[in-house]
This record gives sequence, structure tokens and C-alpha cells, in this order.
Amino acid sequence: MARSGSELNRQKIQSLGIHFVHGDLRNRSDLDAIPEVDWVIDCAALPSALAGTAGHGSSRNLIEHNLIGTLNLLEYCRQHQSGLILLSTSRVYSIRDLVSLPLTEAGDAFALDPESSLPAGVSHDGIDESFSTTPPVSLYGATKRASETMAWEYAEAFDFPLRINRCGVLAGAGQFGRADQGIFSYWIHSHLQQRPLRYIGFAGSGRQVRDCLHPWDVAQLIDKQITSGIDPTKPVIANVSGGVESARSLSQLTQWCNEQFGNHTIATSDEERPFDLPWIVLNSRLARDAWQWQPSRSTNRILAEIAEHARQHPAWLEIS
Repeated sequence: MARSGSELNRQKIQSLGIHFVHGDLRNRSDLDAIPEVDWVIDCAALPSALAGTAGHGSSRNLIEHNLIGTLNLLEYCRQHQSGLILLSTSRVYSIRDLVSLPLTEAGDAFALDPESSLPAGVSHDGIDESFSTTPPVSLYGATKRASETMAWEYAEAFDFPLRINRCGVLAGAGQFGRADQGIFSYWIHSHLQQRPLRYIGFAGSGRQVRDCLHPWDVAQLIDKQITSGIDPTKPVIANVSGGVESARSLSQLTQWCNEQFGNHTIATSDEERPFDLPWIVLNSRLARDAWQWQPSRSTNRILAEIAEHARQHPAWLEIS
């Protein structure tokens, strides 16, 4: 609830008849007010790869939210024998290994080079769970990777069920429009409002590619994971993503926006930033096979949903 615009979430939650308790996960005593529950879904974090770096907030604040907050939830799960579902991130994967992937320019998007041999953990279906997590992964990625390790150790030591979902890019109507987290929402809202936009890095081409997944589909997976309970045949860690079918480059996203809202000129910049990645698409085969799960909302449907929200909320970028 620390970020601008978060109070709107509380209003929405309460309108759905959900009991809301205001607290701070960094304070262990705040969790003492929570009654015993069957499952905890930990999706609380400062979610930007830039978080904690120069000009993007305090590094200590990032660690307190993302790691200490999870540690407090793990203590809660230990005390009440509650199952834990930890929403992690694709940002636990090694930046150096990701930027070293053999890529080719496939029109207006980067793609894996079909003529090159691929490193371990990568196929043309995307990056799987065996891909390197060797640092650097960003301070944000490090807090999530450390949270994964602590969660697994707690679950083993105190015998409660655990699932860790490494999510790709989540996107949907009502997501905050920020360039460092929520790029699809940020791009669509900015394009509709004719605000300045830039392709940064990669020769200003806009070819950098991300996958896309709606939170509804994450919820469907979580429901299956809770229902299956303690099942040792199910993976502890699984990628959760829309996969290659969902992937879009910034250039492709701009083309979609041009068709919806009219043309908008995008500036270019050769600036290279240490946490920018040219191509990251997760392979979710493990989750699909284990829980008979697959995304139900296409990227075009997600983009249309965001666009409708943008039309109805012209001040959204200021709010968020």
C-alpha cells in the first residue's frame, strides 16, 4: 500500500466483500492480528528491477519489503502450518546469461537465432527453470531469489506446503502505469495520451521482447495449486508465463497502439542501462504439465482490456 494509487486497490477489494486488514509486513507484530489461515499467497514486493538503485529508492527499504516481509510470512506459516504460495519473478535469472543469448532480428522483434546452439535452460519455447540464476540479477532479483531459498528451507524444516511461481510480465486493466514495472499499461496509457515515449537501448529499435500474462490466469493456477495441496510429485518452483505465443516487442506494441489510437512518434535513445534485457520469454511447460494449466487470455485481449481502461481513466498515469 506504499505506492501512489494503492488506496484504490483497497476500495476495490472491500467492494468485493473481502475482509481487509491494514498492516506492514515488515513489522512482525502486525501479523499477530491475523487469524490462522490455510494458505498464504505472498505477492507483496517492490516489483521493479531498478528498485533500490541510484534514483530509485532505498536499497535497504527494498530488502526490508521484499525479503524481511517474506521472512515474517514464513514465520507465520511455521506457527500456523499454513501453506505458502510465493509469487517470484523472471528477474531471478542471470542478467549476464540473458544478454548473452544468441539473438537475431526477426523484423521488428528480437528472436532466438535458429542457427545457433542454445545454452542450458533455453529452448525455442523459452527459458526454463534450470536456466542460470548466477548474479548479477539486480537487487530486486536478489531479494526474490533469496526469498525463494528461505521459503524452501522453511517448508522443508517445518513441513508445510510450498509453491514458488516465477512470473513473467503481468498485465491487465488497472495495473499501475510505470515504465519500470507495468510496461504494457504504461505504454498504452502514454500512447493514448500522446505523451513522450522512447525506445531506450538496443540501437533505439524497440525490438526488446517480453512475454505477457493476465493476473486472472495466475489466479487459476494458484487455485489448482491449493487444491492439489501437499503432492510431492508437483514441482516446488515453476515458471508462470504466457510463453512465446504471448511475447511482444515494444515496436510491435507501438504498432498495435497506432492501430487503436492513431500514429504516435516514438523517440529513440542509444542509452544502455545495466538491467535492460533484449529478450526474456519464460517456458511454462512444467506448470502446464503438473496442473493441466494454460493461459486463457491472449495478449491482444489483454491489450484491449488495458486500452479500454485507459479510455475510461485519462488521469491514470497521474494517479499511479
